[in-house]
Amino acid sequence: MLTFHPNPKPCHPSTPTRSFSSRIANTINEKNEPKQSSSAGKIKRLVLTQEGRTKLNAYPDREFYAYPRFVTHVDGGFISTLTDLYREWLNPGSEILDLMSSWVSHLPKEVEYKRVVGHGLNAQELAKNPRLDYFFVKDLNEDQKLESDGCSFDAVLCTVSVQYLQYPEKVFAEVFRVLRPGGVFIVSFSNRLFYEKAISAWRDGTAYSRVQLVLQYFQCVEGFTQPETIRKLPAATTGGGGAEEDKGPLGWIMRSLGILLSGSDPFYAVIAYKNFKP
Repeated sequence: MLTFHPNPKPCHPSTPTRSFSSRIANTINEKNEPKQSSSAGKIKRLVLTQEGRTKLNAYPDREFYAYPRFVTHVDGGFISTLTDLYREWLNPGSEILDLMSSWVSHLPKEVEYKRVVGHGLNAQELAKNPRLDYFFVKDLNEDQKLESDGCSFDAVLCTVSVQYLQYPEKVFAEVFRVLRPGGVFIVSFSNRLFYEKAISAWRDGTAYSRVQLVLQYFQCVEGFTQPETIRKLPAATTGGGGAEEDKGPLGWIMRSLGILLSGSDPFYAVIAYKNFKP
């Protein structure tokens, strides 16, 4: 039984009380390809090959994330840029779903939202997040269905985590389902990653190809608007591609630990709306 956990803090008076418990439906068929529920966004085509979905560490993600990590996985410049973007793109009073979240959501502190629901793989991290009214723990690589009603949220966020999704087409289709018409999906990322848990298509790619990959995730689901890309690259970066990882043995070890040594983190965000841009 999947349960949404209320965080022990006062909820906004306008937040309705409802039951969030529901049985998880398995959405992966025998070939490990994502099934599509009739109410989700229509998947026009698959973006990834079966090989592109593989990870070096094939053990369940829940094992990898079993212990809390109370650290930030990107630098202060990235976080500041992301918070400014949220301040500009998210309306006060919105209902927000923070996918693949942790102990911090990077939302602007001065802005009040009607409801913020968090999702992740470590309950201890999520319980420490002061912006969450509710949270739930679920492995989206095992079951991509989001246990929320359709048209439940004004915005969905995914921060520095899209690289770990093995079935992103299905997840993006589910995001489309739970968004209200005119709702926004903001996917932000840098070039940091847990190397052994990132999918092959991301792990072996370049900064440019990773942006293109997220664009294709949006474009494969019917109904999203043409996605917009926002980039903020380190001053020393040339050629518009962003800083690239060291492909040598030391670089592999540091990436395995989620560490990047190449200075300021490049910022990328790909953004699209359900049906139309307000």
